[in-house]
Amino acid sequence: MRKSTALRRMLEGPEIVVLPGAYDALSARLAEQAGFSTVFTTGFGFSAATLGAPDIGLMTASEILERARHVVEAVDVPVVADMDTGYGNPLNVIRTVRECVNAGVAGIILEDQEWPKKCGHFEGKRVIRAEDQVQKLRAAVEARGDDDLVVIGRTDARGPLGLDEAIRRGRLYREAGADVVFVEAPQSLDELKAITAAFPDGTPLFANMIEGGKTPVLSSSELQALGFKVVVYPLSALFAAASAIREIYRELFETKTTAGRQSALVGFREFEEIVAAPRWRETETRFATR
Repeated sequence: MRKSTALRRMLEGPEIVVLPGAYDALSARLAEQAGFSTVFTTGFGFSAATLGAPDIGLMTASEILERARHVVEAVDVPVVADMDTGYGNPLNVIRTVRECVNAGVAGIILEDQEWPKKCGHFEGKRVIRAEDQVQKLRAAVEARGDDDLVVIGRTDARGPLGLDEAIRRGRLYREAGADVVFVEAPQSLDELKAITAAFPDGTPLFANMIEGGKTPVLSSSELQALGFKVVVYPLSALFAAASAIREIYRELFETKTTAGRQSALVGFREFEEIVAAPRWRETETRFATR
């Protein structure tokens, strides 16, 4: 079964789909090993891990696609990829979608920001005309061909234009063929409720839970009760890793050793299991030349 088909079946099931954010192939493997049935590639995380820079449109399409391919190859579960704006007009979206299908990506997010885009929870976002985004989504739906790639239509209009306009755009994007509607950065529980109330029952709606962001962080069960079908926790792992790495480096700098922090570290043998070293050794043995 195609991974996109598997993801589509999850959307048709009774439970909310929970997406843990992965910022590289290693974090994706850890998410899968924790038991998650899907993984999300975070553009914010890619920018931070690759460039040490904020999510302000510095990553190119080819850089994002390359890292998304690494994640797809590292795990056996469906991968939903953040494809920003599609990197241009409908023609660019067509190429982006085809590249994602060829890479085995199961679902993509396409947003209506102007380029260069910004993290959905940053200030100063600007959006393109809704009609232009409709055309980009129509192009994406056509470009996926007979693949089951899930297209998530995201609007960032809440910040610059208000919630009513964001909801209007969400409806337009659903009519244009988006499988899932994503109204980014609602700013209260009441706004989350207003979003679910604005769409017909059964419309797959997407929520974004960023610790410290504009939207109150709820559990997946709470969001399901509100009427959301998909929830992403895109930066939890990135923030946790940054905290842990900072602490171990601080310890090393101050004490000149990590001996007192061994309990906070993954063991060498355990890490070998995480990255499938035994499997690679077995393959090496099978193809040994001498």
